Amino acid sequence: MIVDAQIHIWGEDRPDRPWPKAGAGGRTVQPQRASPMSAAEALAEMDAAGVDRAILVPPSWEGDRNDLALAAAAAHPDRFAVMGRLPKGAALTGWRDQPGMLGARIILRNETAIDALWGEAADAGIPMMIAPAGRMKLLALIARRNPALRIIVDHMGARVHQTGARAFADIDHLLALAALQNVAVKATCLPAYSDSLNTWSDVTPYLRRLYDAFGADRLFWGSDLSRLPCPYAELISFFRDRLPWLTGSDRDAVMGKAILEWLDWQ
Repeated sequence: MIVDAQIHIWGEDRPDRPWPKAGAGGRTVQPQRASPMSAAEALAEMDAAGVDRAILVPPSWEGDRNDLALAAAAAHPDRFAVMGRLPKGAALTGWRDQPGMLGARIILRNETAIDALWGEAADAGIPMMIAPAGRMKLLALIARRNPALRIIVDHMGARVHQTGARAFADIDHLLALAALQNVAVKATCLPAYSDSLNTWSDVTPYLRRLYDAFGADRLFWGSDLSRLPCPYAELISFFRDRLPWLTGSDRDAVMGKAILEWLDWQ
């Protein structure tokens, strides 16, 4: 069973379904490519590469929308499930009652207004994917204060728009969180953070350190397919065949089994 821990799908910016305007107070992230990625395209890519399931993570440039991802999960419940965007003020009670919804994903900000969110999510049994955005100390505080909250740290804690050692400047802070059993890590889109074309040798040591610290049950493979700078199948082959320290049941866990258990995706 191969499960991709993150794929974005989205629609066009159009009058009947507009994106937030770019700029201050609005959209701060540009789409990963010019043309939207549809559920049909994601399925075709998954089928060609031998990926059984994927977690759909609605992208931030569309705003706080989960409609396309939930529709895809409803149409293909055996292939897709959703870690949705959580609109400000959204009720957490019943969040996972939405068909296909497993949890929520948040980009970490220095906003005290959401301090209460973490405890509410823990009480409601809602796991969270968190993009730390360089705020590892704040993430550590959240994780320690809320031991019942299941947290998945995005992209190995890498800093956006950085590569090599610069991308993983926060690795020691992330490794320190391995002692907290409520924290796991997505090993998503590894090639995007590498300066070593095809071999990714400059970033593989960070992956190994995370594996040694968190173990296979708290390390989840994924692609972030719409910005993957290599063929999908090549990334899968890298994890399955080119990491001599990742074998057997541990490899099965990292490639899918572990995230199914962490998110309780039956």
